[in-house]
Amino acid sequence: MSDATGPAFSHLVDLLEQLRGPQGCPWDLEQTHQSLKRNLLEESYEVLDAIDRQDPDVSGLAEELGDVLLQVLFHAQIAREAGRFSVDDVLEAIRDKLVRRHPHVFGDAQVKDAREVEAQWEELKRQERQADPAQASRLGDLPLAMPALAYSQLIQDRASRAGFDWPALDGVLDKVAEELREISEAPTPQEKAREFGDLLFSMVNVGRWMGLHTEDTLRQANARFHHRFTTMERLAAGRGAAFEALDPEAKDKLWTEAKRLEGPGG
Repeated sequence: MSDATGPAFSHLVDLLEQLRGPQGCPWDLEQTHQSLKRNLLEESYEVLDAIDRQDPDVSGLAEELGDVLLQVLFHAQIAREAGRFSVDDVLEAIRDKLVRRHPHVFGDAQVKDAREVEAQWEELKRQERQADPAQASRLGDLPLAMPALAYSQLIQDRASRAGFDWPALDGVLDKVAEELREISEAPTPQEKAREFGDLLFSMVNVGRWMGLHTEDTLRQANARFHHRFTTMERLAAGRGAAFEALDPEAKDKLWTEAKRLEGPGG
């Protein structure tokens, strides 16, 4: 850590205090934990977007990380004003947790690879949860407001670490085929919706078995579709054609052209 990190961090904390002070910013003064929830979520997604762009200029990622840090400090300042906790409590809590969850670094525990580190981390979390009956389940401390794909993968990960899993990927793929059949056979819209949810859950399991982060893979697929579709619209407009008036064959050719323009790897 550079010598400037400490003063720079303290200056940012002081800046937030000034913005929330009597002579500060009216907008900042109005904010609460609840009102800032959306900001924290949006800034987190902008960090993910900066990572996905793989921009060789890392200043973009640094800026987005700064925006997330600002949200953390904002919440800490609001809590300090209410007499609940301060940014020092936030730092001490995460420091203590990192030390506690890394006994192979700060203690005598032995691990042979990253997978054992993950298993050890989950076991330590389980031991901590035992003191709180509401958190006794391995799934009890996951926020329900998470994106559904990410939540699905996390609960499947935890169930797997507890020994509840398919023995091989073949069984997972068979389950996907089964869910597809059940969608086509479901007699009512409500049952079709239920089976569709089961299919998505099974597809997340396929991604988990392949070592993929399904939330990321879908976000990247969305980005590819967005880029290709807007390229199709631009190509059509450049040729004097109304996109919506093109027949399916013309649109399919534009799609192929848009993919080709992306280059290898999309």
